Amino acid sequence: MRIAFVSFETIHHRPTETNQRFKRIVDLLTYRGHEVHVCCAKFWPDEQPRLEQDDVVYHGVVPDLEARQSFVLRVPFTLRSIAPDIIHAGVEPTGQVRAAKWGSMLARAPLALEWYPESDLEGSLSGVPDDRGHRYAARKPDRIVTPSRLVSTWVRERGVPGDRVEVVPNPIDLERIESTPPDDRVDVVYARRLDEGANLESLLLGLAELRDRNWQALILGDGPERELYEGLTRDLRIDDRVTFNGKATREERIAAYRSAHVFVQTATECVFPTELAWALGAGCIGIVEYHANSSAHELVEGWDRGFRTTSEQELADAILEAGSLDHRTFDDSFANLDRERVLESYLEMYQDLQDEYGLL
Repeated sequence: MRIAFVSFETIHHRPTETNQRFKRIVDLLTYRGHEVHVCCAKFWPDEQPRLEQDDVVYHGVVPDLEARQSFVLRVPFTLRSIAPDIIHAGVEPTGQVRAAKWGSMLARAPLALEWYPESDLEGSLSGVPDDRGHRYAARKPDRIVTPSRLVSTWVRERGVPGDRVEVVPNPIDLERIESTPPDDRVDVVYARRLDEGANLESLLLGLAELRDRNWQALILGDGPERELYEGLTRDLRIDDRVTFNGKATREERIAAYRSAHVFVQTATECVFPTELAWALGAGCIGIVEYHANSSAHELVEGWDRGFRTTSEQELADAILEAGSLDHRTFDDSFANLDRERVLESYLEMYQDLQDEYGLL
């Protein structure tokens, strides 16, 4: 199958969550042998209009990120020249959705839209904006893909019928988890960029309630609020039991998750809890502090090794209760999150769209 992605910006420009999501999808498709093209702004220095890298053909529709309007005008013709079976676009910037729709009409190919919200300039999520560009983006695709039920709800609130919205999570790799040796044993682990939205103070205050217990906690991640959080551990007199390890590779994170008993998620805003998903696959018990703009609770609902809390005291109680559960280093209960299953979800959607278009 030939799939054309429309993404003005890529992970080669900025490593945002949205761009990382697109890169994961592209990697899964090329891994299975599909022909993948990406229409984007150039990120390579030479004058060649195309770049073939890692089995992906990148089409430099415009020379840089300053040429957004030109990108919108040129994308439809680039798509027609590619002649894809499926067009798959990102929602931001919304102008590229209009361009992808024009391209789908020229190429006579169905359009899938990846709706993976980014935080605004203040670092907050607020659903789907009610502006002209986003209203157009909600109406025109043949299918909209979201990472969670939370985002699906936001999209449907803009009038999109439920049968046009699909939830496909970020993938994890269970085989990679099984093949990674556990690290030194730790009781509680937390992993996220340490910014305002991290809400790490909820975990630290909960741990402070358990000073008289024997535990060790590991914090993975770096960011502008790290110094503040380190200071809070000193103020709470738990700094000798909380280790801040900063940034870590995927292998280091997996090793930490396999060694840990509990993974705690307290972020106030999260469209999909990727690190929580990896930790659950690595056997961790999941404790999630509920927030209206976070989808993390979706992964632990109805699961006997998951807890949903709403306060520091409830979080502390959940950590204590989790101590009565067995320690695991792997859990195949989350096979639906595995990369192979996620890839099949996309391929089935593509096939359905082609059936609807009468292209098979």
